[in-house]
Formats: sequence, C-alpha cells, structure tokens
Amino acid sequence: MHGDALHSIGDLARLTGLPVKTVRLYSDRGIVPPADRSPAGYRRYTADAVARLELARTLRELGLDLATIRKVVDREISVPDVAAAHAEALDVQIRVLLLRRAVLLATVKRGASTPEEMAFVHRLARLSADERTRLVDEFLGVAFGGREAFAGIARTMTPELPDEPSAEQVEAWVELAELAQDPGFQALMRRLADQHDGSALRRDLGGEIRERVAQAVAAGIAPAAPEADPVVAAVRARCPHGLLEWLEDANDPRRERYLRLLAVINGWPEPESAAPAFDWLIHAIAERREPPSGGTGAPRG
Repeated sequence: MHGDALHSIGDLARLTGLPVKTVRLYSDRGIVPPADRSPAGYRRYTADAVARLELARTLRELGLDLATIRKVVDREISVPDVAAAHAEALDVQIRVLLLRRAVLLATVKRGASTPEEMAFVHRLARLSADERTRLVDEFLGVAFGGREAFAGIARTMTPELPDEPSAEQVEAWVELAELAQDPGFQALMRRLADQHDGSALRRDLGGEIRERVAQAVAAGIAPAAPEADPVVAAVRARCPHGLLEWLEDANDPRRERYLRLLAVINGWPEPESAAPAFDWLIHAIAERREPPSGGTGAPRG
C-alpha cells in the first residue's frame, strides 16, 4: 500500500494481528486517533497508526495502563522514563510475591492447622517496616525501660527483616514477634535489665568469669566436684547477692531463642549457646548453697 493510503479498523487489525475490538478501544482512548472518516462515517487511519498500535501492544504486554501508553505514543513522556518507572513497580510486585511465597512456606513449616493461625502468621509477616520497628521498639522499651545505658544492647537486639526475606527469615520473624509480645518474656527481660546494674559479673558474662566456667565445662569438671570450688568462689566474689536467681533467669531458653531468631533474621552467624555454662554454674552454686536457718549440715565452699 502507498504511504498516504488510509486504512479502516479492519485493515489495522489484519496488519497488526490485533482483534478489531482492541483496535477500536485504542482508537476510542486516543492512542490511535483517526485521520479522517469515510463518507459513511467510518474511521480511517494513516500508516502511522500501525506503528502506534505495535508500540501500544508491546507496552500493554509489559503491563502499562492505557493512559500511560497514550502519553508514550504521543511522546509526552519518554520510553526510558516509562520503562524505569515500570521496572520499579515490578520490583515492588516481585517483593510482595516473594513475601507471600515465604509466608505460605512458613505456614507449611509451622503446621498452622486453622485459618485463624494462618491469618495471624500472614498479618505478622506483612507488617510494614515501620510497623515491625514499632513492635520491636515497644518490646525493648518494656525490657529496658528506655534507659540510655541499654541503648547499645537494644540496637543489637533489633531485627531487620530484608526486603526479600527467605521463608526461614519470615518464619523466624513471626516467632520472634510472638515472643516479643509475650508478657512473660517481657517481664523476664525487664528483670534481667534491672538486675544488670551494680554487678560486675552480670555486666561481664562474656569475660573472665564466663571463660573460667567454659574451661571447667570443657575439662569435664562436675559442678559438685571440689575442683569447681575456686570457680564458684570467684563468681561469688563478683556477685554475692541474688546470683542463683539471676542465673536462672539468664538461662531461660526464651532468651537464647530470641537471640537465635535474631541471627536468622539479620543474616548473622548462629550465636554460641551459653546454656552449658549457665547450667554448670547453676548446679555448682546450688550444690554449695547454705542450708536454711535451723537446718542441719554445714555450708559448702
């Protein structure tokens, strides 16, 4: 056909392979405006309409809406600008789909048996970054009372779920969020924080004392054995009051579970378990505990 020949909607449909209904829709929306009308009132188009339809079809297959397509074909906005904006939108959709997939896999792994439990898992997993931060901040506020001395510790206990979390990270976040909202766990962490002040041992469990306890455990020294006496004496010298009760709180499995979940969420190495050292020290101190007033037997150690 000649370049100046006019085409009917049927011609455009044949030339582009698009349905007549689609060509008519694009014409109605101004994407392919008619150049003229026949004496009978039928729309007529120039050869430029074929190129516009081809571009419109490509952009539509990429997911753009008709209003944006019209701006592109009219050159009100550039193709690279549209492509960049659409790619960004697709990134968001991909993250949403990955999160949904992770939620489903986490639900399967947790064995959620009721619709309510699945909805709960889904709600926790879909919290926005701000909502997750608020939930954790509330927990840390209860645990540490907003005291400046614990600001550094609070930062190390803050989970940061990535934009594209794995199923394992989503599952860890859901469990951590449940734990952070548990009043019993909140009270436990508050007791540990309250007892932290004024005790060199409590401020330095990762230092000399913990090393000595770890060496005793590694050497196979029984908590009740006489060889354990110097270790217990050193611990008591650092923290003479309320030690056993504090150790039992510090050895609560929920505390260690929180730290393990935190490591999964943040992509950190799995933390070393402190439970063997805590267990040993608790038993060693209990073995040497003074009997109640009026009781029989002499205190050990």
